[in-house]
Amino acid sequence: MKNAVKELLSTALYILVVLGVTYLVITFVGQRTQVSGSSMEPTLCDNDNLIVDKISYRFREPERFDIIVFPFRYEEKTYYIKRIIGMPGETVYIDDAGNIYIDGKVLQENYGREVMLSPGRAGETVSLAEDEYFVLGDNRNNSSDSRDPSVGNIHRSEIIGKAWVRIWPLSQFGLLRHQ
Repeated sequence: MKNAVKELLSTALYILVVLGVTYLVITFVGQRTQVSGSSMEPTLCDNDNLIVDKISYRFREPERFDIIVFPFRYEEKTYYIKRIIGMPGETVYIDDAGNIYIDGKVLQENYGREVMLSPGRAGETVSLAEDEYFVLGDNRNNSSDSRDPSVGNIHRSEIIGKAWVRIWPLSQFGLLRHQ
């Protein structure tokens, strides 16, 4: 009887430790998220499963072209995955030909899937505060991003983390390319 109680307590303690470590990892280190929609194609596709690195940005600031995860302001438990284009303190402008200007200079990037048809609110110069980022989906004509007033500029405090590893589908398993 004594051994059974001891074994039960040992198992309960083991389960508690595993749950505690799992909670700490999910809260502070990483979390799984699933892509919904085509706004990041061809980089990320609908139903891709990712691990989000939640710890890196505690030690360094996000960089241009990082793929980040942040909550949608108007719907609980809805998260967006977009690429950082504009950095704090910069100005962003998109002309009618779909060219992106950062501080008056054309941004050299190859993530846009096609020519942007709508500059949205970036058709006029958007000035970013010292804690704001301008984000775009890679599938520019099928993305709700910083061009849309409902998304707008993303504050540093809103960024949950950096998309790090694709874990599903297995055929696409691996680290994500940001730069």
